[in-house]
Amino acid sequence: MSQAPRLPLAAKVAYTAWMAVWIPVYWVANGPQNFLWLCDFANFVVLLAIWRESARLASSQLLGVAVIQALWAADFFYRLIGGRHLIGGTEYMFDATQPLSLRALSLFHLWTVPLLWWMCRRVGYDRRGLRLQVGFTAVLFPTSVWVGDAERNLNWLYAPFGRTDLGLPPWVAAALGVLVVSVVVYWPTDWLMRRRPRELPSPHAGL
Repeated sequence: MSQAPRLPLAAKVAYTAWMAVWIPVYWVANGPQNFLWLCDFANFVVLLAIWRESARLASSQLLGVAVIQALWAADFFYRLIGGRHLIGGTEYMFDATQPLSLRALSLFHLWTVPLLWWMCRRVGYDRRGLRLQVGFTAVLFPTSVWVGDAERNLNWLYAPFGRTDLGLPPWVAAALGVLVVSVVVYWPTDWLMRRRPRELPSPHAGL
């Protein structure tokens, strides 16, 4: 007897519909290279995870974006309320030359983490997500410096938070970036998730 779906069909359809709008709009406005950002790439993995009900995929992206999205949200709301940026990275959200519809779509930074937490509550947290996310990053960061440049500053590999130019060779910045986010961002988040509340279910085997 097959197990009942852990994620409702309505959530799967709604997320797919959102992606059907987000992908072409972002592609036209920012170019395909923009999907190399960790936060943007996560949306594609989440789409696969939500349909496959994959604890491993969902867990990997929770590790990948939890801290980054929290920093984005902090900077966004600090600028919205306080009138200046806390750390930087959301300046484009207040740029009147950017279409309002495009900026509205970027608000996914505020709800991706709650979505992933909800998914992990339903399908389980899989510790293998840490290795998978490090693997994703080991591909994304070198690709970012290969197809990008200092102006695009993909994944802040040239200038963290768009502010300080590290002055490092691109490939060195990519390798260092993989190490830093794995140790400073992914591993602590995984450590916290492994001490999750007992009500989180155990993940299924496989993806």
